[in-house]
Amino acid sequence: MWQVVYIASSKEEADNILKIMEKEGFMLQIDDAGSGSYQIKVPAIEAEEVYSCLHKNF
Repeated sequence: MWQVVYIASSKEEADNILKIMEKEGFMLQIDDAGSGSYQIKVPAIEAEEVYSCLHKNF
């Protein structure tokens, strides 16, 4: 199951997060949430670790 860990306000922001998280070894999905927003999703089992990594990098 996939869990939303972040909602990016632009495609550029979502792509930047994707690049950084993939470098860290995480698997991500980006879904268009409408209104120019993008959901960043990860496997639920990795969600806590991804939250920590997001806070360190952003």
